Amino acid sequence: MTFIKRQELTAQEREANGKAALAKALDARGYLLAYHRMLCTYDPDLMAAYDNYYRELTLLERAFTYFEREVVWLVLLTSAREAYGDIHMPRAEESGLTRDQIHDCMALAGVAEAYPALEFSKSWSRWIAPEEADRRYATMVASARGSVPEQIAEVALVVAHAARKCKAGMRYHLRRATELGAPIEKIAEGVSYVMLPCGGPTLVDACDVWAELAREGGCLPPWPMD
Repeated sequence: MTFIKRQELTAQEREANGKAALAKALDARGYLLAYHRMLCTYDPDLMAAYDNYYRELTLLERAFTYFEREVVWLVLLTSAREAYGDIHMPRAEESGLTRDQIHDCMALAGVAEAYPALEFSKSWSRWIAPEEADRRYATMVASARGSVPEQIAEVALVVAHAARKCKAGMRYHLRRATELGAPIEKIAEGVSYVMLPCGGPTLVDACDVWAELAREGGCLPPWPMD
């Protein structure tokens, strides 16, 4: 294992760096959380590095439009039960989501949780036809998404299932997003968001599921494959 020594700072230098990092965090977000204050006090370099990561992940324009980005975030944060994600409510309004569409996002996160029950029901094959279970789930999705455009709703559901580590659900929506022509860059952006509320291991699992389906020919791959 490599252990990298860092340059020692004086107490005055650390305090100055901490104040600068705290001001930058406040400017980027418009609010401060407890861990911002803790990191800026004891490890301002880490806070500065995290702030750059947060900016790249959540604030800079990537593949999504602002509207699409906030749809995905609302579905993800609800799926992850992330209460501190309420900052995305005013961002959603700013991006153009109506109140009805915000409710649609909540419904999409809710309907994603019905998928495991329907998937389980397929084990009772004497009575349950898999295609009928899928049809009924699709009907629920169509009702839940309301006026959210279908393509971004499918991407958001890929992300919701990734957050909940539902492999079958993620595969189901990756196929549907692919059929609707969702750009791979948008799927990748959405899946990358999982790292913030759910952690790196969940993102690893999500990428593995995506790669597995791509090798089977069910969707475009998340990276170049032989």
